[in-house]
Amino acid sequence: MTRLGGFLRFARLDELPQLYNVLKGDMSLVGPRPERPEFVQRLSQEIPFYSERHRVKPGMTGWAQLMYAYAANREDTRKKLEYDLYYVKNTGLFLDLIILLETVEVVLLAKGAR
Repeated sequence: MTRLGGFLRFARLDELPQLYNVLKGDMSLVGPRPERPEFVQRLSQEIPFYSERHRVKPGMTGWAQLMYAYAANREDTRKKLEYDLYYVKNTGLFLDLIILLETVEVVLLAKGAR
């Protein structure tokens, strides 16, 4: 990784291009993070209810990202799915505001930056 790339990742500036997708209407600010199609297909077959996370638009930030670290394996993915399903079931302005406020805290304080 280059120094510039490391800085962009640390400052989370690498996420800014997704704002274009939000403005286009393909994504929301808050929702389950999008996953690569090949992973979605495989995980939908391996993990019950995985496809339920697609009932809402994907988002730049989400409940699972705030509540659980990076998913490195299938078990981690199952745990993150629990948070995504909680969001899908309880989606609303209040939960979105909580997620956005906590995301601002994570970004400003560089919590969890990789």
